[in-house]
Amino acid sequence: MRSLAFCMVLTFWLGQLAAADSGVLVWDIDKDLETSYKTIYNTLEKNRFFVVFEPNIQSNLSSFAERWGENYNRNKLEGIRAMVFCNIWYTNEISNADPDMLAMCPLHMTLIQQAGRTRVLFIRPTVVAADSKALAIAKELEQDISKAMDEAVNELRGCPEAC
Repeated sequence: MRSLAFCMVLTFWLGQLAAADSGVLVWDIDKDLETSYKTIYNTLEKNRFFVVFEPNIQSNLSSFAERWGENYNRNKLEGIRAMVFCNIWYTNEISNADPDMLAMCPLHMTLIQQAGRTRVLFIRPTVVAADSKALAIAKELEQDISKAMDEAVNELRGCPEAC
């Protein structure tokens, strides 16, 4: 039994490590999109990342279902929503370091629901700013967003501290 638990923890950790090496941070949540969305929204705002726009992408896509036929939603996604958000202090710091990196501002996350579960996707600022004078502030920004997201995920899992 302990071996199974160890293997599960190791697999989860390696999966997170692999995701960290990519250009996209990913969080998987065993909750539906609406529940996850509300918690993430509130946690971002509590951490001074203010949501400025909330597109419901799935709603827009669904209007093309008939036109696209078999090519519509082949992955059977049940929902796609995005959050466009900003922290004006970070915006100022990025603009001071490298105005071209303002292409990241505002930031956004995409949430997708499939089989009743939510997956959160976020483009890593450190990847975008890899060759920029804004890399140091991008690292701090990415860490703060990751911290906020970990807080939201822990809340959704029912443990206020790290699970």
